[in-house]
Amino acid sequence: MGRVDLLLAAGSLAGGLVLYGIGTQPQVTPHPGLPPRLFLLTLAAVCVAVGLRRVAPRSSLALGSTAVLGDVLLGGSLGTLLVYTQVLYDACVYGPPRLWRWLLRVTVGLSVLGALAGVVGFGHWRGIAVGIPVVLVGVLPVLTGVSVRQHRDQSAAERDRVTAERDRAAAERDRAAAERDRAAIERDRAEQAARLAELDRRQAVGAERARMARELHDVVANHLSAVAIHATAVLSVPGLDRGQVEQALRVIRENSVQGLAEMRQMIGLLREPATDVGAVGTDVRVPGAAGTDVGAVGEPDGPAAGATRVRLAEVDRLVDRMRATGLAVRVRARGAAGPLPVNVDLAAYRIVQESLTNALKHGSGEAVLTVEQRPDRVVVLVENPVPEGAAPTGADPAGGRAGLTGPGAGLIGMRERAVLLGGRFEAGRAGDRWRVRADLPTGATGPGGGS
Repeated sequence: MGRVDLLLAAGSLAGGLVLYGIGTQPQVTPHPGLPPRLFLLTLAAVCVAVGLRRVAPRSSLALGSTAVLGDVLLGGSLGTLLVYTQVLYDACVYGPPRLWRWLLRVTVGLSVLGALAGVVGFGHWRGIAVGIPVVLVGVLPVLTGVSVRQHRDQSAAERDRVTAERDRAAAERDRAAAERDRAAIERDRAEQAARLAELDRRQAVGAERARMARELHDVVANHLSAVAIHATAVLSVPGLDRGQVEQALRVIRENSVQGLAEMRQMIGLLREPATDVGAVGTDVRVPGAAGTDVGAVGEPDGPAAGATRVRLAEVDRLVDRMRATGLAVRVRARGAAGPLPVNVDLAAYRIVQESLTNALKHGSGEAVLTVEQRPDRVVVLVENPVPEGAAPTGADPAGGRAGLTGPGAGLIGMRERAVLLGGRFEAGRAGDRWRVRADLPTGATGPGGGS
């Protein structure tokens, strides 16, 4: 029992005792000799039923109904009947739904039976008044309890609905927050992908600029170096006869024409579409500048054919041009010459070209070229004497011919070519000689090819 239940039971008992004290019992006297104290027993029993109203509604109703039945048999007391109305009300409010439905049917039925019995017993329609006490004690408390019960159930249902709506709104907010978080993650991913794409683009631009720098250096600088050397000789050496001047002019013209032709080839190749997808079993050809064809083996088709003429197999023509400019070149060939991948072929040729040009500019007029072809690699070695007292400046050896020292772009380009092919490159003094060695694999090549 709760505290409220105990207080209500005690209050009911106190009210019943007050009514007992003023003599409100019995309402009728079927047994005139009964002691009045018996009504206190029924009053106590119905007050105990009030205390059990919430913890045991059925037991409370059974105890209260038994007490009222005994009280009515004794003649009826007003206090017990009034407390019983509270028992009926609590049974409807706190009991199961089936209980209040059963009580409503029983009390209405007793009221009707009482009214009919009064009419029959008194032989007049006014006998219907016999059912009025049953209505007041039974039907009205039950209807009041049913009304309160329904209102309470509706309030509970409304509270549940509001709680469900609140939970649904909270779930919607959580879902919206999750969607916002997912959208933020997607935006971050998109921004990251954009940044990566921008980095890739910048790297590609940087690689392209480096490739073009190498090709421009090879095409322009090598031929212009020969032109500058012979023009300097014509201008600085007095007393040259007509034959010597004509020889220098022929070298100047040959290098100018050759350089111009290679420059035109490179510009024409850069203007062509970048890819040429071959048939099944062939590589995708991505032409590079100045005659490269990255990742393919064999001759390219179309406009790129003229731009890939420079190959290691044509190094003899290069040696002849160098000899014509005044550089004494000795050539040593080792191994069996065979077809090479285009990127390796071009890179080896450019390394030989740059090394002999440096020997012409900075050496003492002679050089030794060794080309060794192995089954899995090509080794190029160029050695030239360094003039007495000369020292390297920057990346290229200085000394030799005055005013023709360079910033080292040639060595940088040669090293890049070898590294892009997965090979090795070495350049430096070896005693009184300057030595350049490139080891280029002919199998699996690195990215970029000979470009």
